[in-house]
Amino acid sequence: MKEWNLFSKQELIDALEKYNNSFALGPSKLTWSYIKFIMRDNDCLLKFVNIANLCIELGHWPSHFKPSNTIVIPKPNKSTYDSPKSY
Repeated sequence: MKEWNLFSKQELIDALEKYNNSFALGPSKLTWSYIKFIMRDNDCLLKFVNIANLCIELGHWPSHFKPSNTIVIPKPNKSTYDSPKSY
């Protein structure tokens, strides 16, 4: 089993900065700009980090955190699309 390291508030802030503000996260339809806005509040940020770190420590990730949507976009002008490098 993979060991997961706990993360800090700064690591979360740094990770959030990389995301485009206009994209939706998934079923919740929350945009990155909204999540970033929420995380500006130190109490919300700390609670989020604490919940995530507790999930890591307990080795349990609640099922409602797991759903995701993936959109596969093929690269143009590829002769075949049977390789992951074509996407």
